[in-house]
Amino acid sequence: MWVMTFFDLPTNSQRARKAYQIFRKRLLQDGFSMLQYSVYIRHCASRENAEVHIRRVKRALPNRGNVSILMVTDKQFSQIIHFQGRTEVEGPSVSQQMEMF
Repeated sequence: MWVMTFFDLPTNSQRARKAYQIFRKRLLQDGFSMLQYSVYIRHCASRENAEVHIRRVKRALPNRGNVSILMVTDKQFSQIIHFQGRTEVEGPSVSQQMEMF
């Protein structure tokens, strides 16, 4: 099971930037890795384990901004199609992806 967290947080003031930094730091402390800018991902051994980490994300939510959480299975995650520019690249296997994260 993979937990993906997507966020768009304001950074137009010092206070907002600080909230962004705290949220990002909490994701990293909870074992999430950056997949893309403002997209963080974490592999979980089970659905129950994924729900634990989702609750932690919910507790860390800043007061402003948009945050989305998506749970996908290993099989669904392995079906991601990757591109570098206009060229499709073969992505790593699920086991290789787990090693990366």
